Amino acid sequence: MRHNLAMRILGIETSCDETAVCLIEAEGDFGPSFKWKTLGNALTSQAALHAEFGGVFPNLAKREHAKNLVPLLERALGTHAPHSKSEITLPRTVLAQILEREPELLGNLIPFLKRHERPDIDAIAVTYGPGLEPALWVGINFAKALSFAWNVPIVAVNHMEGHIVISMVGNESTKSQVSGIKEFEYPVLALLISGGHTELVLSKKFGTYEVVGQTRDDAVGEAFDKVARLLELGYPGGPEISRLASEARRTNLASDVKLPRPMIGEDNFDFSFSGLKTAVRRVIEKWQGDALPLRTKQEIAREFEDAVADVLVTRTMRAVDEFGAYAIVVGGGVSANTYIRERLAAACQLQATSCKLLVPPPELATDNAIMIALAGYFHALKREYADPTTLKATGNLRLGNAS
Repeated sequence: MRHNLAMRILGIETSCDETAVCLIEAEGDFGPSFKWKTLGNALTSQAALHAEFGGVFPNLAKREHAKNLVPLLERALGTHAPHSKSEITLPRTVLAQILEREPELLGNLIPFLKRHERPDIDAIAVTYGPGLEPALWVGINFAKALSFAWNVPIVAVNHMEGHIVISMVGNESTKSQVSGIKEFEYPVLALLISGGHTELVLSKKFGTYEVVGQTRDDAVGEAFDKVARLLELGYPGGPEISRLASEARRTNLASDVKLPRPMIGEDNFDFSFSGLKTAVRRVIEKWQGDALPLRTKQEIAREFEDAVADVLVTRTMRAVDEFGAYAIVVGGGVSANTYIRERLAAACQLQATSCKLLVPPPELATDNAIMIALAGYFHALKREYADPTTLKATGNLRLGNAS
């Protein structure tokens, strides 16, 4: 039985190629009194399906989200959605209108709603951007259908805010024990690194965000994927490049491969990784179409990862000094990269202000519903609910003070 001050939030995430649903329980405002736990969590990745395309294929992602959401909902809710003793009567016409573009999702949802009582939840948090709009719409329409069927309000969550919040909470992963907020002071600088984003975001208090630096071309995760394709590695490219780079470091492999560190010394906080990718292509072209030996792939992977880490760390620490940040929050799929984490941690230790590094557990670094539910909880506390009639997917949604 939950504490009478606690809220239960259902989280839904479909911004790219992970479909995720969770249920959390939380109470308290952002600060020492805050505590939360996971009641249920379910996620499935589509990475293997998209591998043949070398990246995420939006219509395939949309189809897979529609297929996966109801089974994941059932897993995430578990006993928190008890079976009904008699079949529930549903306003099927309205649900059909909401899920007009997702007939498979409607076909899965109707039997679920007839079998299960309304769960004990206070709000539904759903990602509405940024991301792939066809994928985002599936999650949003699913949230709208559940909101209508269960008479539960919706919280629209900025995906990037979710990455920030999950890095600030305690080291809870998918376990059930209670966790809270990590100890740190504002201002905070967030380094958001993923397949679609490379941003530095300044936060002077919880819930306010100012983008102070961003990529001018490729995001860092996108650069990893493109270089992986050049090296004829698998998708997603980040883990494959990191594996080869780690092998090169472990064997102390000497290398003649030298790559640039784009914008590393410029007087701003922006990033650029397109030129780094081009430099890798030029190295590979020297082989004139011959297959690259494993050793050469390891050398290139190590130098590429070193270059990326040099740029990210140098630019981030420069921003830390400029804005007097006491903590660095790292979020997004690339934040799971062990080497980049180690480099940032070492840089923080050298800071005179003892800047703290806040990172999520690796399993919560990539897209997940827990981060969406947590960010949604703090908006629900302030009753910042979305209007289902106007809520829409916003693929290029930005973080800002109005987010």
